[in-house]
Amino acid sequence: MAEEIEWWEYEESEEWCDALAGDIAFIIDSAIDARGGAVIALAGGKTPAPVYAQLAAAKIDWKRVTIVPTDDRIVPLGDPMSNVTGLGKTFIPKGARVIPLVSEKAEDYKAVGRAADARLTDFHWPLDLVLLGMGSDGHTASIFPGPDLDEALNGPKERRALGVMPDPLPPEAPVARVTLSGGAIASAKALMIAISGAEKRKVLEQAIAQGPSSPYPIGRVLADTELPVDIHWLA
Repeated sequence: MAEEIEWWEYEESEEWCDALAGDIAFIIDSAIDARGGAVIALAGGKTPAPVYAQLAAAKIDWKRVTIVPTDDRIVPLGDPMSNVTGLGKTFIPKGARVIPLVSEKAEDYKAVGRAADARLTDFHWPLDLVLLGMGSDGHTASIFPGPDLDEALNGPKERRALGVMPDPLPPEAPVARVTLSGGAIASAKALMIAISGAEKRKVLEQAIAQGPSSPYPIGRVLADTELPVDIHWLA
């Protein structure tokens, strides 16, 4: 289980954005100072978009920063469901490298996952930071209930990414995914979670309390994490 889980609570979205962007910028700067570059994984979706807009305005040597999505839908680049497309629009103009997990739509989601895993071997590991979101069903990244849940959580330690098929498929994005593995997330040097709303807080508190037996994927991921975790919750 995570050594220490600290909750940071915010009433105002502006305050939430300021704190998250500031903490991410600090981690990036520290990694650049330590070894000349930073490699981070950022959650997709609408919730953290204002955080990323603020982060992109920070005085960071973006040419030394590599960003990967924590997960992505298996859709073509440019598709509205593509997480890397949104990250790219925000950070590529600043000079950052934004690396797709998915380069094209493909039928064999397992093969797409293997290609993503191979691509990630080119970068410094472990990641300097993973920023996770969480769905109200307790999934995180694209670690969903379904046939690939056990592999995502308990696959080989060296595996960094894999293809997954959620079951049931989320109605807002009914496609297969590629996700960072539970092991890749747990090995990161820093782990943060950004959520909002009372419903998600209740789910996350339950998942943490249940630990490794949690039915929620986020609870299982955190149970395998040994580093401190910062949870930034917007009420």
